[in-house]
Amino acid sequence: MIHCKTLLGTILLAAALGGCGGAVPLTFDLGALPATGRGAASARAIVVAEPVGIQPFEADRIIVREPGGGLSFLGGGQWADRLPRLIQTRIIQSLENSGRLRSVSRPGDKIVSEYQLISEIRAFDIAAGSGEAVVDLSAKLIAEGSGKVVAAKIFQARVPVAKVEAGAAAVALDAALAVVLADVVRWVNSGR
Repeated sequence: MIHCKTLLGTILLAAALGGCGGAVPLTFDLGALPATGRGAASARAIVVAEPVGIQPFEADRIIVREPGGGLSFLGGGQWADRLPRLIQTRIIQSLENSGRLRSVSRPGDKIVSEYQLISEIRAFDIAAGSGEAVVDLSAKLIAEGSGKVVAAKIFQARVPVAKVEAGAAAVALDAALAVVLADVVRWVNSGR
């Protein structure tokens, strides 16, 4: 049985130790496009692979690109998950919410599909020189079975950032991703 003094002491010690390591970074999420309420207009099924990217994009940190090209992590904030997995989830949700495909899944879900959407994160950062959130995603639709590239496109968005701090950066990057997601959904649903 734990005594009240011991429990209180443990809580105070945990609080004191938490303060020693500095502030815990805020965790930010990215949004998917809202549901449109449309009925399925296509019998197509698609698998969405996790995007690839250079090593800094593989983390859960918010990135700042300096005018000279250097990359740094913005203190005080982090993403709710690794960036590639978070973007994959939001692409899947946005495509599902469009209501235009028979099914949208991940590799390994054992769902038969006609196409696979593969992508690469080319930029997902704050450009310090221009004060903009930059999202740059290349995408390819691959026919399952043949492996043939059916279509390929680069999607880009730039949104001004109020100031280079975690909260403003996350809001601007989320807004830029929303523009890219809308373009990706239109492109996939157009049948290309």
